[in-house]
Amino acid sequence: MYLLFEKERIKVRQLQPEDKHLLVKWLSNPSVLEYYEGRDNPFDLEKVNKKFYNRENGIVRCLVEYEVVSIGYIQIYQIDDFDEKEIVFGMDQFIGETDYWNRGIGTLLVKSMVEYLIEQKQTTRVIMDPQITNIRALACYEKCGFKKIRLLPKHEFHEGKYRDCWLIEYKKSSL
Repeated sequence: MYLLFEKERIKVRQLQPEDKHLLVKWLSNPSVLEYYEGRDNPFDLEKVNKKFYNRENGIVRCLVEYEVVSIGYIQIYQIDDFDEKEIVFGMDQFIGETDYWNRGIGTLLVKSMVEYLIEQKQTTRVIMDPQITNIRALACYEKCGFKKIRLLPKHEFHEGKYRDCWLIEYKKSSL
């Protein structure tokens, strides 16, 4: 099992075939889907296999554990067409176990992944594009040092319509 990092009570490791049932559970929960993928877009095993497994597209897909309980998902990917003078990574994540929401775990996860990317991948910038209505996530990202760069109008199709998102970034100098 390939471990990316362990920090405090969080462990991030690459996704394994036996994690499929967790992704199905999380991505069929309307509370999670409201923020990730959409409540009109629940996942079954076939959809999880298609989106998360057997794909060689440069995305590193990982499971998040907190105190040895599998609680969420995070993925990272290098973005080559953002700025050729820098190493830029994008990341997306969610905590699938809703009992673990609002406990500071997302902040620990995001800060830890940014540190990992800076230390292990020599990244100078990390970007994300959360929907402008995802207030809790935006507050978490801003706590972690991310800044809003620009509004991305009608950027993501979610629950039947195109939603506005923020392009946010963390620059290495912010650490």
